[in-house]
Amino acid sequence: MIASHGGRKSDMDVPKTAPASAASRKVLVGLIGEGIQGSRSPAMHEEEARNVGLSLHYQLIDLVRAGRSIDALPLLIEAAQVMGFAGLNITHPCKQAVLPLLDDLSDDAQAIGAVNTVVFDGRRRVGHNTDWSGFAMPFRTRLGDAARERVVLFGAGGAGAAVAHAVLTLGARDLSIVDPDAAKASALAANLGSRFKDARVHVAGAVRDEVSKADGLINATPIGMTGHPGSPLDPAWLRERLWVAEIVYFPLETELLRAARSRGCRTLDGGGMAVWQAVGAFKLFTGVEPDAVRMEQHFRHLVS
Repeated sequence: MIASHGGRKSDMDVPKTAPASAASRKVLVGLIGEGIQGSRSPAMHEEEARNVGLSLHYQLIDLVRAGRSIDALPLLIEAAQVMGFAGLNITHPCKQAVLPLLDDLSDDAQAIGAVNTVVFDGRRRVGHNTDWSGFAMPFRTRLGDAARERVVLFGAGGAGAAVAHAVLTLGARDLSIVDPDAAKASALAANLGSRFKDARVHVAGAVRDEVSKADGLINATPIGMTGHPGSPLDPAWLRERLWVAEIVYFPLETELLRAARSRGCRTLDGGGMAVWQAVGAFKLFTGVEPDAVRMEQHFRHLVS
């Protein structure tokens, strides 16, 4: 259904001031995904809306709870649009499946090949990606001085594509991708290699060897999330000089992060990405600049 790509700006480049009528508006948004009952997005968006004078309701649309599969995505997108939603966040496993249901993509979403935010613009559906900037911002703040010449990424899905885009933008020169779906990993490596010509992007061969040579690793899979316990790699492979980053944030301390900290690794939990992708999505949904510090403080309170 994507009709055109109209030279849109980056998803980090959105309106910074509220329209004059913002305080009088009511905004309806939501999240589509599997097993999302632990999501803190409703509380983050609704509280920030109160702080800026908006009335906002954030609806969880959980495929598991509804007894639906990803095949229901077209119906759910249509229903949300008909009911007057301003937009939707999209999470696992729908970030790539949503693409053919959209009319246009931002530059970031087009490049990454995954969408986590859909904005309804009249009858049009425009896809954006705030995941990559959501990962990049806290990484710069908390691991900005860490070596990142060689990075191992676990997960080649929609979140993995966004995180890979972010870490290459941040200067990684060798990115090794690990995913049980070899075709998906190869496709992502080819896409990234065509855009980041100064970097070597490849599918991991012997994963343990890749980890042993890496400066850091990122988990962009659901493994470690509530309902998906475990670690994407053997914790015995971790060593002190590695940094370890997560995108999972419920629970905030995953099995992987717990093992990494016990071995002296520098770590980045998934909370920062959860907050910063929400900052970007909130701007897109409302046209209002949220207070990112306030949103993170609220998030940390929620998960403490």
